[in-house]
Amino acid sequence: MKPGLQSYRLFGALAGPLISFLCIVFPATASLGESESIMAGVALWMAIWWVLEVVPLGVTALLPVALFPLFGLMNGKTVSSIYFNHIIMLFIGGFLIALAMQRWNLHKRIALKILSLAGSNPAVVLLGFMLSTAFLSMWISNTATTMMMMPIGLSVIMRLEAESGPNAVRRYSVGLLLGIAYSASIGGVATLVGTPPNLSCARIFSIMFPEAPEISFATWFLFGFPLSLTFMLLVWGVLALLFRPSAGTVRMKGGGFREAYHALGRMGREEVVVLIAFASLALLWLTRSGLDIGELHLPGWSSLFANPGFINDGTVAMTVALVLFLVPAREGSRVLDWETAKRLPWDIVLLFGGGFALASGFRESGLAEALGHQLEGLSALHPLLIVVCICIFVTFLTELTSNTATAEMLLPILAALALALEINPLLLMIPATLSCSFAFMLPVATPPNAIVFGSNRIAIPDMARVGIWFNLLGVLLITASLYTIGLQVFGIDIFTMPDWAVPASGAR
Repeated sequence: MKPGLQSYRLFGALAGPLISFLCIVFPATASLGESESIMAGVALWMAIWWVLEVVPLGVTALLPVALFPLFGLMNGKTVSSIYFNHIIMLFIGGFLIALAMQRWNLHKRIALKILSLAGSNPAVVLLGFMLSTAFLSMWISNTATTMMMMPIGLSVIMRLEAESGPNAVRRYSVGLLLGIAYSASIGGVATLVGTPPNLSCARIFSIMFPEAPEISFATWFLFGFPLSLTFMLLVWGVLALLFRPSAGTVRMKGGGFREAYHALGRMGREEVVVLIAFASLALLWLTRSGLDIGELHLPGWSSLFANPGFINDGTVAMTVALVLFLVPAREGSRVLDWETAKRLPWDIVLLFGGGFALASGFRESGLAEALGHQLEGLSALHPLLIVVCICIFVTFLTELTSNTATAEMLLPILAALALALEINPLLLMIPATLSCSFAFMLPVATPPNAIVFGSNRIAIPDMARVGIWFNLLGVLLITASLYTIGLQVFGIDIFTMPDWAVPASGAR
């Protein structure tokens, strides 16, 4: 470890508990009681360690298991149970399906099939890459998607360099690699399982407001997919314009992707099984719960069961994943085996749990209510201005911090702010969640950015010059989407506190 980095982390390791101790002994305001002060101290400790990455993020997420019982905030049994719930099951089940796709190369076949339709126009090829990446990122982690698309993109770039020369291809190659990175992040916001902050939002919302309607996969998709598609097309248009090759300098052969696709051969039996499972999972998620569109009500298939409320998206994900463990594959194995399942990102699972525990601590200790009272002065501002400010703050904060950790830290605070302003909490929590994924300036902002930067074909100024404008465009699109589609999909009345949020304001 470098000396500078070691000192940096040592400072953070000491600063976390020290600031926590000072916060407990000397509360920021006289209105904070003992439990609120302790909870504020623990939250600051976790925030410092998360931001500075003193230890792995998943390790910091375990602090509530030790500190909440020791400080008398929550029972140890209660805290431990928070780390495993239906949202965790949704993540694990969805990720198992994604691992099965990767094991049998179904994701590569899907990507090459889309690219084979792109032809030989450089702008259309860029669109093909971005569509493939965004679609896969809706279901597979954006990190895995980028890792899979990068070799395909680099092979295209090297082929073009061999034909036209590195200097002629340089500008287009930057646009292509940025397109892969940005579409991986943009595609993830379309679905509830596309990126961890989305799942964090759904669970923290249910913890803070137990009586609120569920944020289901279908509900999120109705809002997230149009936003994702619109943003991706705008980004494609800008990249295609800014990084278009000079006329006649880049000659693309449209048959390359078709040749690569045909080289995969016919779909194997395992690929067919995974494709059916993947399609079935998406369909079951979208149709599980009923949808209300204006005065039209579309019942979901869960209503066919005696207790439809017992079935959630996690139930569906785990059921489909379990089936893959039973279906035989080649050489005596199964379509999904434990060796593949062991690649689950358990650090993210723990990170989820830590955020959920933090939200429960905010609610149970009364800190959420206390923060709400401290933030009442913001009620003079229009909700639209508050949403824009939140989007800008979160977008640029997550340029330097983990997007999941950012969501885990801020969402309980925004829930408290909504209570203080007496508005629908989703009006603040949804845009903050989406903004966690829309960071495009720096390599450290998201794993896709870091991966394409690691190709040594992009300089930081290349990414920053374009990324800052996409950051701001994301703020505008999130705000516009929330005030158009979002109000209808989530049933938000801008100036009215919903009934399900009122009891939470007095919860202790």
